[in-house]
Amino acid sequence: MRRVVLATANAGKLAEMCAILAGHDLEVIPQSEFGITPPAEDGASLIANALIKARHAAAQAGLPAIADDSGLEVDALGGRPGLHSARYAGPAAAARDNNELLLAELALIPDGRRSARYRCAMVFVRAAADPLPVITEAVWEGRIGREPRGVGGFGFDPLFIVNGDSRTAAELSAQEKNRVSHRGQALLALAARMREAGW
Repeated sequence: MRRVVLATANAGKLAEMCAILAGHDLEVIPQSEFGITPPAEDGASLIANALIKARHAAAQAGLPAIADDSGLEVDALGGRPGLHSARYAGPAAAARDNNELLLAELALIPDGRRSARYRCAMVFVRAAADPLPVITEAVWEGRIGREPRGVGGFGFDPLFIVNGDSRTAAELSAQEKNRVSHRGQALLALAARMREAGW
């Protein structure tokens, strides 16, 4: 079984990614087991940030690495918070702070104009200097509710109402979310591409 380091310090992402990769004949090891601290995410895109994280973890662990970067794009806010979703309310913001700021910024926006999407970039590098990383992307369409609902997920999930469903992402079971989410779609596509490449 091949070993791969998961380059994330986000406990919610880690749980989702481990669950999605279960059964793919990979030994998935969190970067925390190597004492790896996250690098600065100063890329100009989700793909750039994912590559920064994956290359950093691969260099520190001496193993292939998988990383993602994701963000919430709200149409009424011109695509914000986007790349800066995790730090939307400030560098040390908690999810609750980000959600409260989002609700405040959308307070006067009618329900019909609250469309949004999660976007994810997922990457796999065989080594830190891998010249041909495997890259996949996916989106998950929805809209922003007016109050948080649900106890699952993380981040903006309590506000993100899934298209074609009345529930928020935080009201889905972990299995449901992993099957349809931006991260689930991107990671399953990445795993398929890895198999095609001999992984």
